[in-house]
Amino acid sequence: MPYFLLAQAAIVIVVLAEIFVLKTGLLSDIRFWLAYGIVVFFQLLTNGYLTFNEIVTYNPDAIGGTRVAFAPVEDLFFGFALVSLTMFVWSKVKPSKGNS
Repeated sequence: MPYFLLAQAAIVIVVLAEIFVLKTGLLSDIRFWLAYGIVVFFQLLTNGYLTFNEIVTYNPDAIGGTRVAFAPVEDLFFGFALVSLTMFVWSKVKPSKGNS
């Protein structure tokens, strides 16, 4: 179950970083959620293919057991953390339109 705990911790850390450090406001922006929905669709498609065909396998002792499209739900958690952190940081550091 360590993969499950690490995945949960990743979400908590990224959300706290957004709320208290980065403060981009993306979590309340519908465009963020629409973009993330597109990412999730392709993540599930890819994960489903890779895990169904046993190209990628998981140690059952390391995962929580719940699967979505044949892959552990933890993959969605890590995907959210990775994509969100990237979007939050990009939003924070990108040059403003007036400065380019």
